[in-house]
Amino acid sequence: HVWVMLHSGSPGVSNRIGTYFISLAKKDMERWFINLSDKDLSYIPQGSKHFSDYVRAVHWAQRFAKFNREIMMDRTLDALSWALRKEFDHGDSVIDCHHNYIAKERHFGRDIWVTRKGAVRAQIGDMGIIPGAMGRKSFIVRGKGERESFNSCSHGAGRMMSRTKAKELFTVEDHALATQDLECRKDIEVIDETPLAYKDIDAVMAAQSDLVEVVHTLRALVCVKG
Repeated sequence: HVWVMLHSGSPGVSNRIGTYFISLAKKDMERWFINLSDKDLSYIPQGSKHFSDYVRAVHWAQRFAKFNREIMMDRTLDALSWALRKEFDHGDSVIDCHHNYIAKERHFGRDIWVTRKGAVRAQIGDMGIIPGAMGRKSFIVRGKGERESFNSCSHGAGRMMSRTKAKELFTVEDHALATQDLECRKDIEVIDETPLAYKDIDAVMAAQSDLVEVVHTLRALVCVKG
């Protein structure tokens, strides 16, 4: 079986949404004479108009990201069908999961807002995707519903260093050697994404064995960086 895995969201429009509401939060703090040690701690109280507007905007962005992925996947499958001169589809193995998002959920007897940053939902039976770095293994997983993690697991391997540090530390030759079995870009512009800059995905998976079970282990063949 061949798996097609893509990663996309709404970073442009979400950044605009975030910037706009952060500005409103700071103005509200001034208007309500709430003095904070740092203006970046400004907040929008739940129940206020700005809060409901913010939630509406965020949910719109999350729907936008989902539609974006659906369009990209359809076009990718069309391109593969054309290139291989063979029609195929995704059958019933389609997994779509948000990361870096908010959701209202019930945990420990309370209705709360959960922010998953670099994490995906892993309720009992939830199917999820945990990608490794380019050229490394990735995993299709099933959630175990661990209450202490708020039914969550990691989104991926996670960076071991910043993009700036990776560019300073590694060369094109280092990157080419690390991705020698992978068809991918091997130029200076993708050094910040080299697998050398990411954590060991096997260690990450071992650390969250109580959160998810591995259903499929994927080996990377081609990686396209936009």
